[in-house]
Amino acid sequence: MIRGIGVDTVDISRFERQLERTPALRARLFAPAEQGLSLASLAARFAAREALIKALGGSGSLGWHDMAVARGDDRAPFFVGGAALTDALAARGADRAHLSMTHDAGTATAFVIVEASA
Repeated sequence: MIRGIGVDTVDISRFERQLERTPALRARLFAPAEQGLSLASLAARFAAREALIKALGGSGSLGWHDMAVARGDDRAPFFVGGAALTDALAARGADRAHLSMTHDAGTATAFVIVEASA
């Protein structure tokens, strides 16, 4: 059963200006494994975090690193957040977060569905 849906779009050039103005922002927003990715990939991951917050109905006690994004062997993106993310999902009555991301033509977009398996 779907417990929440979230979507977010990021203007990549605006996001780039923010990272240039505040160099420490990259480390604050992104897990070490994400920090070396391309600008477009970082913007998509930021959109993913924002979409997840919307799907959960708020960030609660989640920090930015609790919403890290990785890719599986099949290249499908997923959240890597450990206990904090598991707790946030449970508070929403869910146990899974589905993620889709894209970037093209200067924008990055992410879509999240928060679901209860049973």
